[in-house]
Amino acid sequence: MNKIKTIIRKEWAEVFKNKMVLFTVAFLPLMMTAIPLVILYAMRADSAQSIGGDIPSEFSAFCPQELSSGDCLQVYLVSQFMIMFMILPLAIPATISAYSIVGEKTTRSLEPLLATPITTMELLMGKSLAAVLPAVLVTYLAFLIFAIGAWIITPDPVLLSALLDARWLLAVIVVGPLMALLAVFVSVMVSSRVNDPRVAEQLSMVVILPVLGIFFGQLAGLFIIDRQLIIVSAFILLILDVFLMFLAIKLFQRETILTRWK
Repeated sequence: MNKIKTIIRKEWAEVFKNKMVLFTVAFLPLMMTAIPLVILYAMRADSAQSIGGDIPSEFSAFCPQELSSGDCLQVYLVSQFMIMFMILPLAIPATISAYSIVGEKTTRSLEPLLATPITTMELLMGKSLAAVLPAVLVTYLAFLIFAIGAWIITPDPVLLSALLDARWLLAVIVVGPLMALLAVFVSVMVSSRVNDPRVAEQLSMVVILPVLGIFFGQLAGLFIIDRQLIIVSAFILLILDVFLMFLAIKLFQRETILTRWK
């Protein structure tokens, strides 16, 4: 365990010197949090008096029956952008872990690290946790800021409860870390096979495409993200994470990785 902690501290000391990593960790969460809060603030004057009539069918799936059409419209629009909190645990660790191996190769710090008695599992677990922990903490913090902002902007407790529905809490608290692990294991595999940090980062960002597909699918009304879908996704992600972890360890052949990169 001490070896893993040492790897984590070493990773943070080196990776966060990169300006792109700092931008992703610091500014991306602010942007993702600001969009739904701006929507809420811009529409806070909407109510049953401003948007009357029955609630459209595409809105009703997101709202309790006691909400007015105007309030339900806010819930519907904000729900479309809540998926952005699922992009954070993918983008942040993918950026960090893409530099974790290739970056060390370019700075020639990987050779002495691989020469130490640390096992491959300890090495990859340390690098993975170094990428996952900041992503999960930043995602939790961003969602907390959103929750506080929504509480300040939204006077109606029923509307606030609909905005902070349990499905989103489940998605952020449970699915978020599982997605972060998925992004990290994919990034580690890519990073161990290429010799350019930019190429590693670009290839690792492919894991965001399924989330974007879900975003546009819900936006187009093809399906609705509910608790059942989130629970099923969590089980699938758990299985994928276990599989990819063992695959990443198998693909990381420390005996040949240096000679292949020379």
